[in-house]
Amino acid sequence: MTTNTIDVVSYCRVSSQGQGESGLGLEAQREYIDRAAKQNGWNIVGEFVDVVSGKLAIEDRPEGKRALAACKEMGALLVVAKLDRLSRSVHHIARLMEETEFKVATMPTANSFQLHLFAALAQQEREFIANRTKEALAALQKRADEGDSQSAEKIARRTEALEKGRTEANRAKASEAIQQRVNSWQESVRDPIDLCIRKGGRTLQQVADCLNGKGITTSRGGNWSSIQVSRVMKNLGLEFPSKETSL
Repeated sequence: MTTNTIDVVSYCRVSSQGQGESGLGLEAQREYIDRAAKQNGWNIVGEFVDVVSGKLAIEDRPEGKRALAACKEMGALLVVAKLDRLSRSVHHIARLMEETEFKVATMPTANSFQLHLFAALAQQEREFIANRTKEALAALQKRADEGDSQSAEKIARRTEALEKGRTEANRAKASEAIQQRVNSWQESVRDPIDLCIRKGGRTLQQVADCLNGKGITTSRGGNWSSIQVSRVMKNLGLEFPSKETSL
């Protein structure tokens, strides 16, 4: 067990006011940081929360700027739940490394080189997500063609809107907006699902029960089923740990 206590400043970021008010995403970030603090002997001396896009560098965010100032004033380290809470830009993260020492709760032992590598991989993942967006739209059409009523209803609504005079450019924007909302919602439940797995969920139903117990609903506001968990985990690339890993 770690005997030396390290003072840390907790920094969380959500992208929308809705996430900030509901706690969706914010609660999971706090839980990641609290768990890492207990496991690594960190003493949380302050917390700052921004409701802002990750496109802004942390020093350009209201609470981010205050968090950095608090670290300097108290001689503390900055701690975030995940690397993308700092920034989605490799350039921003590399610049921050030169000015401030920070830790990431989900990989507390990672050094600067490893964090820079993870940031580069995350940027590549975003490019993969863009490709998956196109694939998801094609899959929606395929399910509709195969008789799935919900998919067919979505396609019908889109078709009806298009018939009201949307231009080709607006059609593309509408399709992209729909999928962005889907992607955004799925990303909002990534951390809660991950936490349910980390807490011992080893079956789809156990994860569903965990999410329902936390009061986290599906995109339609209902309870989770194992099938819905399976679909979202697959889309997010989340997996259960192997038996070797869990030993």
